[in-house]
Amino acid sequence: CHIEQWDFDDPVPRSELLKKVAGIQGLYCLLSETIDSEVLDAAGPSLRVVSTMSVGYDHVSLEELKKRGIRLGYTPDVLTEAAAELTVALLLATSRRLLEAVDEAKSGGWGSWKPLWMCGYGLSGSTVGILGLGRIGKAVAMRLKPFGVKRFLYTNSAPRPETAAAIPAEFVPLEELSRCSDFVVVCCALTPGTKGICDGRMFSQMKDTAVFINTSRGGVVNQDDLYQALAHGHIAAAGLDVTVPEPLPTDHPLFKLKNCVILPHIASATWSTRNAMAVLAANNLLAGLRGDAMESEVLL
Repeated sequence: CHIEQWDFDDPVPRSELLKKVAGIQGLYCLLSETIDSEVLDAAGPSLRVVSTMSVGYDHVSLEELKKRGIRLGYTPDVLTEAAAELTVALLLATSRRLLEAVDEAKSGGWGSWKPLWMCGYGLSGSTVGILGLGRIGKAVAMRLKPFGVKRFLYTNSAPRPETAAAIPAEFVPLEELSRCSDFVVVCCALTPGTKGICDGRMFSQMKDTAVFINTSRGGVVNQDDLYQALAHGHIAAAGLDVTVPEPLPTDHPLFKLKNCVILPHIASATWSTRNAMAVLAANNLLAGLRGDAMESEVLL
């Protein structure tokens, strides 16, 4: 087969993408590319398969793919463990104020021992609320259990009794989860129903000692509302691996807050995970071109 490849780390320029897709049969993409009607029109009727090297596919127009009979492959499961590990690491870094502590040690702020200096919030005896109890949500909960979490709550589009029983976790409305949780961890997919779901109303319902963690997609959070909640002490802290836009401009107000930890979308960033994602995306593409079943396909 003939392959056209953009062989650079930076995303392919839109103009180059539109030019190179003309007449292709398969498209292997990353989450940094928006695959919409413009790209699909440029590709033409020969395009049969799109394969994205990501578990999320909100950058792909499902409606347009379905209308044109184009199949879509994605890469779930292989990044679950890495994403769950990073979520726990981000939660601990945020709740125990690790980045602040490093800065204090480097800048000379580390003086004599003080009883309440750099105090944060611990997991032992806490209530953890998980928004989206899918593969990653469950994996996060299982990793948090040994820390002595007292109670797990979850909110989902529908109850997931079998998944919840393994933790165990209790299905509750979002309002109750927000009100009762010491830690709120967002692991849901970005859909029309979850876009902006973490907003001012939700933050106002949370405890002023609560810690908010998002490793799903930036679009599920209203960032202006989050800033207000953090700046005015409505919640204690937030840890974000995802934002809108990405990268987040360095002069964004959230970067100015000491109680907000922001990472550059690295949840799946382990060597083994990224390699597995790349191979799965390639195999999905090849299977689709052969007309075979993909290992991981979005059913449109």
